[in-house]
Amino acid sequence: MSLKIYGIAASRAGRPLWVAHELGLSYEHIPTPYAGGATRTPDFLKLNPNGHIPVVDDHGVIVWESMACALYLAQRYPLAGGGSLAGNTPAEQADVLRWTFWAVTECEKDALAVLMHTAVMPEDRRKPELAQEAGARLQVPLAVLEQHLSDGRPHLAGERFTVADVCVASVLGWLQPVPALLADKPLVAAWLKRCLSREAHKQARALGRKA
Repeated sequence: MSLKIYGIAASRAGRPLWVAHELGLSYEHIPTPYAGGATRTPDFLKLNPNGHIPVVDDHGVIVWESMACALYLAQRYPLAGGGSLAGNTPAEQADVLRWTFWAVTECEKDALAVLMHTAVMPEDRRKPELAQEAGARLQVPLAVLEQHLSDGRPHLAGERFTVADVCVASVLGWLQPVPALLADKPLVAAWLKRCLSREAHKQARALGRKA
């Protein structure tokens, strides 16, 4: 199989895996963990000299950085039934890019802090005050997203589900252990629930359970 996705679903590799399932792609999943040295072998470092997952190998085209992997697959392949997860017009593509980069610059660091210090790290290593501080900072960008959705928009770019929804939901999904963070953001909460309820997302997450 010529399309390969390296990484595990319980990591940022979940983003390109989710996109691949939305697109109905046939691919080889190589469940490379981020711990234990698997990403530091000579063979893996030839794919990504940074030593991180995910990596997409598409017929020899190598892509790393999770958001870049997701955007690449959406741009490269059409939906199985026609259409695209990428922007169909320059305006839609601009929306896809700005919301994807927004998720990285405005949300990801704090969303990860919330996840790590409320759910992932062993309890004796968690620092609740770091999660609280991160959650407080997130209220500013979350208000921006709530406002964007207030005009009746069902999705982030255009009137349809796109890779922008995948990229942003993959970050904000880390807030699930603390529902109170979205208590006064009903539009964001509803949009996130719709995204994470999609069958393709469930299929990608199931890869983690199989691993």
